[in-house]
Amino acid sequence: MASDSDGEEQAGRRGAGRGLPEEDIAREDSEDMPTRRLIRQQYRELISTVQQNHELMLSTNNDKLTEALEDANNLFKGVSCAREAALDAQFLVLASNLGKEKANRLHSDMIVFDPSAFAEDLLSLMGLNRLERQESDSEEEQAASGFLPNNAWHKLGEEAKTYFRRAPVFHFMLGTFTPDPPAERPRIERQRKKNTSDGNRVMPAQLEKMEGSHQEATEKEVERILGFLNAYYMEDPDTPISFLEFVTDPNSFARTVENMFHVSFLIRDGLARIKLDHNKLPVIEPLNSRGGENDEDTQAQKQAVISMSYQEWQNIVKTFEISQHMIPPAPQPLT
Repeated sequence: MASDSDGEEQAGRRGAGRGLPEEDIAREDSEDMPTRRLIRQQYRELISTVQQNHELMLSTNNDKLTEALEDANNLFKGVSCAREAALDAQFLVLASNLGKEKANRLHSDMIVFDPSAFAEDLLSLMGLNRLERQESDSEEEQAASGFLPNNAWHKLGEEAKTYFRRAPVFHFMLGTFTPDPPAERPRIERQRKKNTSDGNRVMPAQLEKMEGSHQEATEKEVERILGFLNAYYMEDPDTPISFLEFVTDPNSFARTVENMFHVSFLIRDGLARIKLDHNKLPVIEPLNSRGGENDEDTQAQKQAVISMSYQEWQNIVKTFEISQHMIPPAPQPLT
């Protein structure tokens, strides 16, 4: 013990600050020495106790290792020199090794899936008992009869079926069913904005003017197309006019669609009719509403929808070899 105290005194002198007098350093070392000795003794006893109770520390039924760590934490509060810190580090190495070993034991104690044990239980459930097998059976007889009984898989299926026999969960499509209808929410009436007198006077006039101008332009275009139809028909009344050749403009897909739109007004108002020729192709001819021979045709009207895509327009121009329009474009108004 004397040699230990001498070494500790020298270490204390080396670790002290250079500016302190030698008498103060000696007095400080003499005051801390009993406390340091006590801490070292307690550390050695703690390490010895942990090493002797190795199996007790690894047991999962107690918290001895945790208690030892708490004791070491309390001792470390009084550590101020390297020697006591070295003992604390030695204890931490020992405790960490014990903790690792205890964790491995916890993992081994857990319930894990054992394929061999499961296979043995499964064979027992299927009706195979290796202890009761007849010793007189030869290997050839066993191979012929099979390793499992005949009803082995049937018995397993009956057992497994009980775990799948569950009623399906019922879900309401429109939420939870309640016998009472939901309460109606109070309706909040919104205040209507009052239109100004200027708006009531100006807006309808503008809309009416625009609608009238569009309608007037459409009527003029329909009358213009009817004039061309009558002119072509009067040149050769015996030759039907092809509807597709009449409305198709080989130079403009948009004007072709506009011609079909305006011709539909002629059909609606009974000024022209569309029928099929001997080749099942549509032909168009004007109708004289004042003549008596066409009264039945104008009374029995039928509606149809005609569509034309850009590809169909190109195919019509190519198939019928249309090189010139029969309905010239409407003259543009002077600006």
